Amino acid sequence: MATHRHINKLCAAATVFALLLTFLLMNGEALGMQAAARVMGYENRLFDTGFVHSIDIVMDGWEDFLDTCEDEEYVMCSLVIDGELYKNVAIRAKGNTSLRTVSAMGSSRYSFKIEFDAYDSTNSYHGLDKLCLNNMIQDTTYMKDYLTYQMMGAFGVDAPLCSYAYITVNGEDWGLYLAVEGVEEAFLERNYGSSYGELYKPDSQNTAKAGFGSSFGGMGSSDVKLQYTDDNPDSYSNIFDNAKTNITEQDKSRLIRSLQALNENQAIEKVVNIDEVLRYFVVHNFVCNDDSYTGTMVHNYYLYEENGRLSMIPWDYNLAFGTFQPTDAAKTINSPIDTPVSGSLDDRPMLAWIFNNTEYTEAYHQYFADFLESTDFTAMIEKTSELIGSYVQKDATGFYGYEAFETGTAALKEFCLLRAESIRGQLAGDIPSTTEGQNTDSSALIDASHLTLSDMGSMNDGMGNQRNDMQNTPEDMGSPPTGMQNPPEGMDSPPTGMQNPPDGIGSPPTGIQNPPDGMDSLPDNTENLPDDMQSRPDGMGSPPDSEHGSPDSNTLDDAREAFAQNRFPHQENTSVPVSAGGAALLLLGISVLVLLTGLLIAFRYKR
Repeated sequence: MATHRHINKLCAAATVFALLLTFLLMNGEALGMQAAARVMGYENRLFDTGFVHSIDIVMDGWEDFLDTCEDEEYVMCSLVIDGELYKNVAIRAKGNTSLRTVSAMGSSRYSFKIEFDAYDSTNSYHGLDKLCLNNMIQDTTYMKDYLTYQMMGAFGVDAPLCSYAYITVNGEDWGLYLAVEGVEEAFLERNYGSSYGELYKPDSQNTAKAGFGSSFGGMGSSDVKLQYTDDNPDSYSNIFDNAKTNITEQDKSRLIRSLQALNENQAIEKVVNIDEVLRYFVVHNFVCNDDSYTGTMVHNYYLYEENGRLSMIPWDYNLAFGTFQPTDAAKTINSPIDTPVSGSLDDRPMLAWIFNNTEYTEAYHQYFADFLESTDFTAMIEKTSELIGSYVQKDATGFYGYEAFETGTAALKEFCLLRAESIRGQLAGDIPSTTEGQNTDSSALIDASHLTLSDMGSMNDGMGNQRNDMQNTPEDMGSPPTGMQNPPEGMDSPPTGMQNPPDGIGSPPTGIQNPPDGMDSLPDNTENLPDDMQSRPDGMGSPPDSEHGSPDSNTLDDAREAFAQNRFPHQENTSVPVSAGGAALLLLGISVLVLLTGLLIAFRYKR
């Protein structure tokens, strides 16, 4: 059989084309294809915000567990979540000084951390590996964490999911908690796909408390501020020692290079996820949280890095809305949006870049205007209050009573309305937007003399509104909180999350949809419960009519489409309109097809 005269050229061309496609497959993200977020399965189950969920902790020796909570050691229990039984689950108390303060207050109302996969790596709650149950300490409103994360998520920030859950222990009332998605593997996969980047929780507080302070330890350490010092990874121990993913020396070097560029204000679009970080700081600066990156403590945030680009993930807002160390309400309400830090802007490079460039500053201002326009604070707060009010009334272990809840809710609503009014004035130029400007001219500042910030619960409010009906706590649930005092300064606070926003907050972010077909059955580590365990506790709201949908669910794609129209214009969007996963499969198929075609041609015409 004769050889085709162009067989060598044909084979060479087929090989080169296949290699080119393989290169594209391996480097798709670097060429502009975005990693695909993934539907995990738990988004519209426990984190459906349309009703208060039920979680029953089933455990022998609950009292013994409470006595050892300060040890923060996991013990085994079972959970019944909205009628689904999960066995062999790990539970422990969580928190730093907050954990010990709860004990010192004579309370047993700890925050808890749940690990579904602690004893079996295949176990999860519909894909969720970690869950936090937050006790909402220092929050008369029960809403500060919840609303902040709802606002973050609705404005396009990758925020943890959360919902309210009424907790029972062995069938007996315990109290109203906030169920929060842990910012770990499932969170990363849900937001960034299976090929996610690196996650850190920079914090020098543990180092300082343990007596290991150094030039980089203690409150406000340079590395936790994200300042560049040198190329030595040891100079960033408060970042790398708090890595939440398995990092390599290469990962450390890449992050240090990004911090150097950030601090030198070089190629910001390559080292900062501009759109994400702008949106983060808009909501963050609205709620005035001094227990954070912008405050004196400089902590309570996650840092996400992928291919050298940095993002901020929100965390822990129970002392937001000016309640960390509340002072003059008018000063907080009028907090200047262009100098929103404790100290110098240059001290916080992750924020300073916004104000070192006119285009970035204008985009930040536009995003603030968009946020205020899209958020109905009154509707949002009133709907949430209506949702949880009856559960606050019967909360068996709550730190505050219902009267304090009503007072705090009114203060929270007033705060949001006055804060929005002040920011609109700052955007219009009627109110100074910097500390220097406000110190020079305070005549136009919004009057908030009638507002008492500590009504919302605070670090040092005297804890005067504690419950006086705690004698109704069930006998087998441990002693009620007695002699409650205000938590001391330096107290940490629990984390938080978000999902479908209540009315008035605008449409939520992207990537969350109803679970795909085939997700209705329980995972391997669950069992169907007997009939007498299917009922919800007295007063518990009914679940949605549909199996997994929210009663008044909003389309989770609406906001992403709307926000996409307002992407920062300076940041070039080179994304291919397909996910990295879909593109990978497509390119792989084409590569294999082309290669096989070349081989067939060679076999057919080559002797």
